[in-house]
Amino acid sequence: MRKSLMRILTLTGRNLKEIIRDPLSLVFTLGFPLFLEVLFYFIFHDMTSQFEMKYLAPGIVVFSQSFLTLFVGILLATDRNTSFLTRLYVSRAKSYEFVLAYGLAILPLIAVQSVLFFIVGGIIDNSIFQVGMIFAILLAFVTSQFFIAIGILLGSICNEKSVGGVSSIVIAGQSLLSGMWFPIDGLNSGILVFMKVLPFKNATMLVQNAMNGIGDMFYDFGLPLIVVIAYTVVAYIAAVLVFGHKMKNK
Repeated sequence: MRKSLMRILTLTGRNLKEIIRDPLSLVFTLGFPLFLEVLFYFIFHDMTSQFEMKYLAPGIVVFSQSFLTLFVGILLATDRNTSFLTRLYVSRAKSYEFVLAYGLAILPLIAVQSVLFFIVGGIIDNSIFQVGMIFAILLAFVTSQFFIAIGILLGSICNEKSVGGVSSIVIAGQSLLSGMWFPIDGLNSGILVFMKVLPFKNATMLVQNAMNGIGDMFYDFGLPLIVVIAYTVVAYIAAVLVFGHKMKNK
């Protein structure tokens, strides 16, 4: 167990160094959602409560996490393309250790994302500086795991040229099926059920409700949390299995 932990930490440190060596991707992952947060607030917050900062900031936090799918996918696919992982396959490291190392390496970026978007939102509207914001930041670490797991899975399957296109499906899903950009009250019941069984809206609900208060503990918190965790567990299991299969092939 101790040796396994040491291998995970060693691989995590290496992945952190690779992330830092790609500042352009970091700027895009942080800068683009931040730009949207500020832009949409000043354009729309007087028109609809949906773009008030107390809803927009937590929504942007989760939306930005969808870019982690692309970020992690490219990192892993690039490692495969450069034969870095092929050399590591001869070590005693297990597939789950590789997967966990990639996931752990993204945690500092998640922290920066969450704190940055809430601080900028609080500068614009200081009413969001409250206890709920801390709870929302903590939950952001939970919701991010789904997008990280999907990124690892796609990075294990796709090459670095195709992973971007496939990852864009996840980004589009978070954008269109989370309900953060448009009111969902007028949608038909079938679409609403479809949105509720997918993780995108549930992840956004979790962070928004943590920020603004939980009404019904089951429907506003418990059920969305169960849905997000279920998808996350399945995605991580699939990532470990696919990664392990790739290791055996090498």
